[in-house]
Amino acid sequence: MTPTPHLTELAAGVERSAPFQPVEGLLRPHVGTATVDIVVPVHNEERALPGCLRTLHARLSQDFPFPWRITVADNASTDQTLATARRLADELPGVGVVHLDRKGRGLALRTVWGASGADIVAYMDVDLSTGLDGLLPLVAPLASGHSDLAIGSRLASGARTVRGPRREFVSRCYNGIIRLTHGVRFTDAQCGFKAARTDVLRPLLEVTRDDAWFFDTELLLLAEHNGLRIHEVPVDWVEDVDTRVDVVSTAKDDLRGLWRMARLKASGDARVEVRPRPEPAAEHPDAVLAPSTRRGVLSWEVGCFVAIGVVSTVGQALLYWLLRGWWSPAVANLISLFGLTVLNTEANRRLTFRHSTTPPARAHLGAGGLFVLGYLVTSGAVLWFKSLDPGASPAAETAVLATASVAVTCVRFAVLRLAVFSDPRSRNR
Repeated sequence: MTPTPHLTELAAGVERSAPFQPVEGLLRPHVGTATVDIVVPVHNEERALPGCLRTLHARLSQDFPFPWRITVADNASTDQTLATARRLADELPGVGVVHLDRKGRGLALRTVWGASGADIVAYMDVDLSTGLDGLLPLVAPLASGHSDLAIGSRLASGARTVRGPRREFVSRCYNGIIRLTHGVRFTDAQCGFKAARTDVLRPLLEVTRDDAWFFDTELLLLAEHNGLRIHEVPVDWVEDVDTRVDVVSTAKDDLRGLWRMARLKASGDARVEVRPRPEPAAEHPDAVLAPSTRRGVLSWEVGCFVAIGVVSTVGQALLYWLLRGWWSPAVANLISLFGLTVLNTEANRRLTFRHSTTPPARAHLGAGGLFVLGYLVTSGAVLWFKSLDPGASPAAETAVLATASVAVTCVRFAVLRLAVFSDPRSRNR
């Protein structure tokens, strides 16, 4: 990939910044009112751009309670998009234009966002597939300081979408891969409807490298990895089939990007100097608070781990008992232990050590080593018991297996807590 120029170099592409439009009825914005810069990245969109800008401009003028402006980010269009954007900027107050000689939505957003003087920057696709009713819920949590980034989601509870089965399938598969490989909590990485506070966004932009469609995912992965709060807004979304997206090529680039981000996080280079959010504090002046010690955290981890361990042990014993009718003790134990180990590790990652930033791949890799140890210990115990009593029933074998599993479980907790899920930031909470 071609090295990305520094943000100050990219800012040279700005042709004209529009002034922020005041809220209707106010001569000037209130002191402390957040200003919002809404970017519309375009490439060869001369047909769609006029309808987009006029619709968006009318909605902002009528209903939007924050000072705003619209910036059209033209990235290397070869048709009349740039001329159309300039004409509309002359016609509509509060509309500015940026022209870049290189193509790429990520490049366009990084350019305009990095150079913007607004308190909050946002973007939406030119086809307005995302309903504009979601714009104020997108921006409001950022203006209040409650959240750092906000994203529209087509997969969150309450979202409503109208799109074909192919795009629905690709979207769900891609977001499922992100959650599986990076353990993220947001549901939709690529909905073209996002906003961020510029004070926390700029350090992230210095680390992002993708110039195209993976930029959205990269930014969100960096934000969550660095402890920023991401607010999701369930949106109404209607597919526009007149798209410039090559689904197959974009999917390949996205998978390469996910692998690059995994390596970046593993090396520690994904850590960004961002202002940490203050720790939760009680609002009531007379609130009675628990002592701030590690005892509560340890109690939660032990209790949760024991509960998951009991369920896993019972589940493994039942599965072993069922499989023992077809296979030998070693094979039945291997399959039952492997299946329950995967489920056990995922449950502990999501519940017991929920504050840890350990990615799923590392968690399951670490658990894999413990799986080998557990298999050797439990299989050895069962085989040893069989050598002592060759006529033992499967129920007796199961009891021996359960006892050995308890011992293995104690070792697993210590190793998971001290090595696999060890994280300095979570230990300081």
